[in-house]
Amino acid sequence: MSLADRVRIEEVSLLSDDWYVLKKTRFAFQRSNGEWQVQSRETYDRGNGATILLYDRARRTVILTRQFRFPAFVSGYDDLMIETPAGLLDKMGPEERIKEETQEETGYRIGKVEKVFEAFMSPGSVTERLYFFVGEYEPKDRISDGGGVANEGEDIEVMEVTIDEALAMIPSGEIVDGKTIMLLQHAALRIFRV
Repeated sequence: MSLADRVRIEEVSLLSDDWYVLKKTRFAFQRSNGEWQVQSRETYDRGNGATILLYDRARRTVILTRQFRFPAFVSGYDDLMIETPAGLLDKMGPEERIKEETQEETGYRIGKVEKVFEAFMSPGSVTERLYFFVGEYEPKDRISDGGGVANEGEDIEVMEVTIDEALAMIPSGEIVDGKTIMLLQHAALRIFRV
């Protein structure tokens, strides 16, 4: 039996369509014992996205970004967020989009990228599927300062740090972004073998 056979949508209400789309849905779900249970959930649809960890294996460095994140700020995080470059797909394929986003945010033009996995980051409330990539870079690949798109509110600082420094930022609390932690752990296990 498909999961779709166990879900019956009863009512969908649009709560907000400002920045992204927030809906409230009432549905019946068939539990494992066969009983149908009516539930209600809110879902936040912001589209799917992609993120990348740029690495230089020879120099043992990675490229990270620092930027203001309002939701983290209102949750009590009083610092700029250190992250891997990322962005919404905006009707583009994940690989094509992450190359463009990388150049906008970091100033690095990269050719080959490798998709390593995909994940739902907050499946209890957000519909976004995130595509995770890694890609090698060299200093000569930097063609601009990066910094993001100012009219989209981006003011991004580009950081080049060693993999060891980046990994140390996780337990110190300097890096608290989930996608970044996942890609750094992947790099530690599969690329740098630290």
